[in-house]
Amino acid sequence: MLSSARNSQESRERLRVERVDTQGRATGLTATVHEAHTRDGGLLHRAFSVMLVNDRGEALLQRRAGTKRRFPGLWSNTCCGHPAPGEAPADAARARLAEELGIRAGALSPAGTFVYRAEDPGSGYVEHEYDHVLVGRFEGDAPAVDPDEASEVAWRSPAEILRDLDGPGSASYTPWLRQVVEATCRLRKGSA
Repeated sequence: MLSSARNSQESRERLRVERVDTQGRATGLTATVHEAHTRDGGLLHRAFSVMLVNDRGEALLQRRAGTKRRFPGLWSNTCCGHPAPGEAPADAARARLAEELGIRAGALSPAGTFVYRAEDPGSGYVEHEYDHVLVGRFEGDAPAVDPDEASEVAWRSPAEILRDLDGPGSASYTPWLRQVVEATCRLRKGSA
């Protein structure tokens, strides 16, 4: 299993990402996922974060697999990743949801963008991303969680997540989760 996870991770590290400026405009440059997360303290590149919510208003979180290169074992939003250069973030997000969790997503609504930079103290890798937050609806359990991507999933209320992020348990969550939860809440409040 560890060999499979390592091969999967190494393959993903070779994929190309689109470098962008702080306004999300493509610079015309690309980098591998590995280069984008290590060179010069992290190269700013396009990413997406998906949050799926159910009819009760709960958000589906995943605990990142312990074999992940960046922020392993931490709770995070439903799914995240990188679109290929020129690929629409929502298209890439739907593909990753299917790959990671076996979820066939319908519409994913844009909930905003933000730039963040976070260094993983355990690995030294750096996340420096222009992140597109996408929100969709889903009911039930993830049908096919890929253990190389996530060790578990759980439904949690946004209020509970934000309380945890303000408390002593905040180290159990990825650094970008707060901004994803807040963007999700703003979108849901605006559409209510």
